[in-house]
Amino acid sequence: MIDPIGLVIFDCDGVLVDSEPLAVRVNVALGAELGWPLTPAEVIERFVGRSHTSIAEQIALRLGAEGAAVWTERFAELLREAIDRDITPVEGIVGALDQITLPTCVASSGTHEKMRHTLGRTGLHDRFAGRVHSAPEVARGKPAPDLFLHAAARMGVDPGACVVVEDSKYGVRAARAAGMRAVGYAGGLTPAAWLEGPDTVVIEDMRKLPAVLAEF
Repeated sequence: MIDPIGLVIFDCDGVLVDSEPLAVRVNVALGAELGWPLTPAEVIERFVGRSHTSIAEQIALRLGAEGAAVWTERFAELLREAIDRDITPVEGIVGALDQITLPTCVASSGTHEKMRHTLGRTGLHDRFAGRVHSAPEVARGKPAPDLFLHAAARMGVDPGACVVVEDSKYGVRAARAAGMRAVGYAGGLTPAAWLEGPDTVVIEDMRKLPAVLAEF
């Protein structure tokens, strides 16, 4: 018997806030500037959905620790400027959240500082106040299940009763590894095929999310 849903766990970037295109654009520019040319597709493949630590490790393998430190510092500065200028909620998510009556929380590879900024700029922060969980709180980032298991434990809900809403292949893999069901959002940068798999429903319009959750 499948457990009824007791908690909906939202990723942040690309699910609640439309920040992924901004981050990809900044990473492409930094790669060209610092000596690791990357196409947008390569940035999506390598970085989207991964923790800051995991991304920095990849950069260090290519550019060394010093290069990775410069990249990380410049990325934070440039992304903050882009967020202040261009960030919006993901299309359809505000209406979907208005309809969802289940308990919710956020579990993201982003830092708490970053989420306060992005969720705050889009007017979503108060909806999740006190229920935001970040990758630095656990030993391993996505695709390991640690963050989602941590969020479920903090919220007092069994993993089998959780549904994760994700937009990255690393995120849906983490959800499955945690024994959770997933909704993969393919309306952003990630191809639907990267999200498909067991216990996962893929949608391309966030307006469909409440109905999908009702059918789990």
